Amino acid sequence: MADMAKTLITGATGLVGSAVAKRLLAEGFPVRALVRPASQRFHLDGLDLEFVPGDIRDPVSVGRAMQGIRYVFHVAADYRLWARDPNEIFAANVGGTRVVMEAAKAAGVERIVYTSSVATLGLRDDGGSADETVPLAAEDGIGAYKRSKIAAERLVEAMVDKESLPAVIVNPSTPIGPRDVKPTPTGRIVLESARGRVPAFLDTGLNLVHVDDVAEGHLAALRRGAVGERYILGGENVLLADMLADIARMVGRRPPTWLIPRPLAVSVAVVAETTARLTGRAPFTTLDGVRMADHRMFFTAAKAERELGFRARPYREALKDAIDWFREAGYLNGKRKR
Repeated sequence: MADMAKTLITGATGLVGSAVAKRLLAEGFPVRALVRPASQRFHLDGLDLEFVPGDIRDPVSVGRAMQGIRYVFHVAADYRLWARDPNEIFAANVGGTRVVMEAAKAAGVERIVYTSSVATLGLRDDGGSADETVPLAAEDGIGAYKRSKIAAERLVEAMVDKESLPAVIVNPSTPIGPRDVKPTPTGRIVLESARGRVPAFLDTGLNLVHVDDVAEGHLAALRRGAVGERYILGGENVLLADMLADIARMVGRRPPTWLIPRPLAVSVAVVAETTARLTGRAPFTTLDGVRMADHRMFFTAAKAERELGFRARPYREALKDAIDWFREAGYLNGKRKR
């Protein structure tokens, strides 16, 4: 595969997308970024990106951005666990993926790396580390985000099988690190915990990975991934209580010690979502989030390590980098950059 070919990335203003864009540029790829005009870009300052205005749901702007492109990284997604209108999440994650894949096929793109999620994969009943071998059915997904990502991944798989779409699928676990502008749901936990606003926790766990390692995994998938295969890009399995304790130590606070009973967590989520519907502001906790927390979301990246050469650094480095970036960008003191 010849490198340094014109590459299109969607979602370059997001956490994973910005890391992928930065890594592509560091490798010498000329990169075009399809971005919505209103998206924040301060965290991309200094990067030699060719910005093209558009929206993944709009075939005209996507088709225009695809001209002269050899490789595509479709990273854009609506990563929300709650929305007033869940159809918005499906429109971006399923409809947008369809538009991008059809445009890439029409343009004769040589290779596509599609960013899916471990949300599309089944967990193990024994709490062990799940792998790529058990895909979830859409009806088994909890919440609009999970169901939409499952549907989008199945769409890509069907196009690979029936239309010879040259796509490789990567499934990041829970990325954390710098440039988490919005921030993501997990980034928000990191931020609010660093501020001392997370006094309690649920008995759950998740797989944490540095976003820059996820970006490296995307390039490895471009170069060594098999078309139609999926690869988990994950790091360490961590209990939420341990994650919050690590954050507290990094910022000089006392870690939370109160384990929230599930019935109380459900009640808090109901109140939070009701308030969100009235105010339009996303709730800090959601019913879907509480339901997902019933299971420890542990995964293994063994396949990506074996076939792509993927490696992930210790998750505490990701936590530190995330906190340092939030501090530098003014999120910790309420003076965010724009």
